[in-house]
Amino acid sequence: MSKIRFSRKTLSIPYFAFLILFVVLPLLLIVYYAITDSDGNISLVNFIRFFQDKNKLGLLAFSVIIGVANTILCLIIGYPIAMILSNKKYNKSAVLALLFIMPMWINFVLRTAATRDLLYWFGINGGEHPYLATMIGMVYNYLPFTIMPLYTTMLKMDKNLIEASYDLGAKPHQTFVKTIIPMTMPGIVSAATMVFMPTMSSFVISDIMGERKISLIGNAIQFNFDQSRWNDGSLIALIMLLIIGVITLLTKNVQKEENVRGGLW
Repeated sequence: MSKIRFSRKTLSIPYFAFLILFVVLPLLLIVYYAITDSDGNISLVNFIRFFQDKNKLGLLAFSVIIGVANTILCLIIGYPIAMILSNKKYNKSAVLALLFIMPMWINFVLRTAATRDLLYWFGINGGEHPYLATMIGMVYNYLPFTIMPLYTTMLKMDKNLIEASYDLGAKPHQTFVKTIIPMTMPGIVSAATMVFMPTMSSFVISDIMGERKISLIGNAIQFNFDQSRWNDGSLIALIMLLIIGVITLLTKNVQKEENVRGGLW
């Protein structure tokens, strides 16, 4: 009985079909609606309207501020946690690191709603404290995306360089700033990228945690699509894609260094 053999090209057909149907075509639709008017004519009117609208520009600026704030908070909290998890003296197995991934297995909406209900027990609700509740929800949901890139990067740190720094008389804070941080920079950039952009485009967390009192750029995209305003919604989505592209280009060298080291992210 002859064996059935598949070439690499044959095996890659499902992947390319999925890529075209669910990635390329949706992106082309977004570009099409962004550069056309309601009659389907190619026009820059959507861009002009967006950049002349102070409310939309203010919403974009506010989303950037929330994204930066959440990224900084996640790095401040996640960095020491990742250091502890990567230290075999405190964590002798990967089970402890797995505990930080487990919440990601729960449905995103359910996880956010549970966080909101938990905050009610502490007297924090989105009606009275929308910004505080929203930021807590953001940090909770995106903290694992900060810890894991840092954790995998720290596992590959050259411990000899750290020991050499101490042997040469460097103090702990000097070793941290001049040795540890440069070695973990690929993880920091990867974590920041994975937190910043999803935070800006998020609308579920701000809706649930802030009880619809806070709007991000993601809320604007959702609102336009819900109202069948495909051109305006697609334009905002295209602007977000351009921001992602710019950030990717700016961090390309650092990401390349992480890939050379064999990172998981």
